[in-house]
Amino acid sequence: MTKLSQTKNSSISLVLRQLALLLLVLLVFNPSHAFAHCQIPCGIFDDAARISGLIEDTSTIEKASLKIRELSKKQDPLSQNQLVRWVMTKESHAEGIIKTVSEYFLAQRVKKDQKNYPTALVDHHAVIVAAMKAKQSTEQNSVKVLLNAIKKLEAYYPGHKH
Repeated sequence: MTKLSQTKNSSISLVLRQLALLLLVLLVFNPSHAFAHCQIPCGIFDDAARISGLIEDTSTIEKASLKIRELSKKQDPLSQNQLVRWVMTKESHAEGIIKTVSEYFLAQRVKKDQKNYPTALVDHHAVIVAAMKAKQSTEQNSVKVLLNAIKKLEAYYPGHKH
């Protein structure tokens, strides 16, 4: 192998490593993974959109629970595959609720100097616990408890956006 070939191969190898690193960085730090909010703090909040997202996640958990109950009665490979996918979806949406309440609402919106601080903490914590219980169950009641807990948060953020 000539020195020119070795240099060319080394350069190609370096470029491939750099591309692999860039791809890894893009996957890890993808803006779509910044689910809850930026935490810079940027001062840009859309509480109503977050509440709407929590309700949408709850609807997905409800559908996933129904599908899990249906598919768990079947033994064929396709049904079992879909069952696993619905479990993963339910887990993901419940985790999203927990993350949003923790990292957006509790970390950035609930302030210890607000007059209803203790009650706000209890109400936000209730959503986190209800989301955790919805992960553990496929019963309709767990979804109902979660939705009611989320609806209770709406009173804290009446169309607030800035």
